[in-house]
Amino acid sequence: MPIFEFVCGGCGNEFEELVMSRSADVTCPKCSSKKVNKLMSVCAVKTGEKFVSTSSGAGCSTCASKHCSTCH
Repeated sequence: MPIFEFVCGGCGNEFEELVMSRSADVTCPKCSSKKVNKLMSVCAVKTGEKFVSTSSGAGCSTCASKHCSTCH
């Protein structure tokens, strides 16, 4: 799936968006700004009950984001 992570330049909100084409306009769901930047995503693999991230960065237990609002 082409799901990408973005950060808003207007309000700092980090979010994920399903983007089907390169020409798609992505807007922040919090403030509707079009000043968004794509973040570098990491791969995660589910092994049994846990997600294992390929990132060495600190994140939550189910994803690599440092500010995950979707799993809390």
